[in-house]
Amino acid sequence: MKRRPPPSVDPGFVEFVAARSAALFRTAMLIVGDRHAAEDLVQSALERAYRHWDRVAGMDAPEAYVRRILANLAADHHRLRNRGPLPLLEHDAPMRDVSQDVDEHDAVMRILDDLPPRMRAVLVLRYYDDLSEAQIAEALGIAVGTVKSQAARALSKLREAMASSEEQRTP
Repeated sequence: MKRRPPPSVDPGFVEFVAARSAALFRTAMLIVGDRHAAEDLVQSALERAYRHWDRVAGMDAPEAYVRRILANLAADHHRLRNRGPLPLLEHDAPMRDVSQDVDEHDAVMRILDDLPPRMRAVLVLRYYDDLSEAQIAEALGIAVGTVKSQAARALSKLREAMASSEEQRTP
């Protein structure tokens, strides 16, 4: 039997959640690195969007607006916790695997984990969600030039760390 939302829930919001919540969760997971925190962030972002759904639904890109809420909540979460970078994948232990792809993935995730939250958000939105620089700027509420400089700095740090990681793996 199909579950039905309570009558007071806007059907457009229900459709939006059904269509985009998985993508929002993946984005949150990559930004904060913790499954439970990502679930909480997505729920909080959707809750905030629903409060003003009439206005949000009328926007050209409601998902971009919700992504912006998500990114801001993630930054707040990081600031409020006042701790070091969150591990992206706690359940992945550093182990040697025969597959080069698995090793590279693990290295990239660790290096990504060391980036500041805003740089991490820019890279995730650019290369994982495949957003343009203008879309990222709109989603995060920053200038396009800031997106470019944050992406350039983050990629530079990734390259340096990957080169260092590769040197350590090569005997």
